[in-house]
Amino acid sequence: MGRQLYEILCADAFRWLERRRAKSIHAVVTDPPYSVLEYTPEQLNKQRNGRGGIWRLPHNYDGSKRKPVPRFTVLRSKDLERLQDFHARLSPQLFRVLVPGGHVIIASQHLLCHFVVSAFTDAGFEIRGQIARIVKTLRGGDRPKGAHEEFRDLSVSPRSCWEPWLIFRKPCEGRVKENLEKWHTGALRRPQSDVPFKDLIESAPARGTEKRLAPHPSLKPQAFVRQIVRASLPLGKGVILDPFMGSGSTIAAAHHLGLRSIGIEMDEEFFELAQTFIPELSKLQVNGTR
Repeated sequence: MGRQLYEILCADAFRWLERRRAKSIHAVVTDPPYSVLEYTPEQLNKQRNGRGGIWRLPHNYDGSKRKPVPRFTVLRSKDLERLQDFHARLSPQLFRVLVPGGHVIIASQHLLCHFVVSAFTDAGFEIRGQIARIVKTLRGGDRPKGAHEEFRDLSVSPRSCWEPWLIFRKPCEGRVKENLEKWHTGALRRPQSDVPFKDLIESAPARGTEKRLAPHPSLKPQAFVRQIVRASLPLGKGVILDPFMGSGSTIAAAHHLGLRSIGIEMDEEFFELAQTFIPELSKLQVNGTR
């Protein structure tokens, strides 16, 4: 693929969306800064330095060695208010820039997804289901902190083995057939003509070469991202937006598939990673994807 299919910008996504022409984006695939708090400059510095903050977890606890991940259970009332405000601001902006029938496929989290559903349906989106990304390295299932020997037969919460990705659609103009003919949107592309797109996808975390290429704390593997990116443009026409691109996995997936995309990232360090590694990620050969 010699031609440049993507545009990436180091910018504030909300400001960019405010200036973007209405009905000019055909799909959104994104993993936003989910609790808002964990990707503030203060918390990112703590994560990068391995010291404190919402990313902090003990190296060994309850018999398990861990990597830092955001701890959504520690969010306070004001943090949840920020989360609600974030999606209440985001959803109408995406609704405005999307063409009729355009989909938003957005990473979610079990404890917080109800806030997202509420914000997006209030903005006018239809909820079209969710994708279960089967990944068995998520958190949960721990015994009570400080009492794991005393209460060995208990778990404070279920061990999470799947990650929900919510699917929303801007209402079509008329029937899906008519919307597809005019806007090229309104449906999800099948992986094969005789195989429907399914809402259950097994997906191990990004590892090895992929993780070394793009060391982002929330990097999603190309084996998974390419499937949902391909599905988001039913006729392979239009522009995919990732307003929170991190180190660029969505944009790399689109580029690999020969699809046009735009990525926005506010953090300069992640943006520099994306500039360097999107071309490399897009070249990776991944089993089970096109």
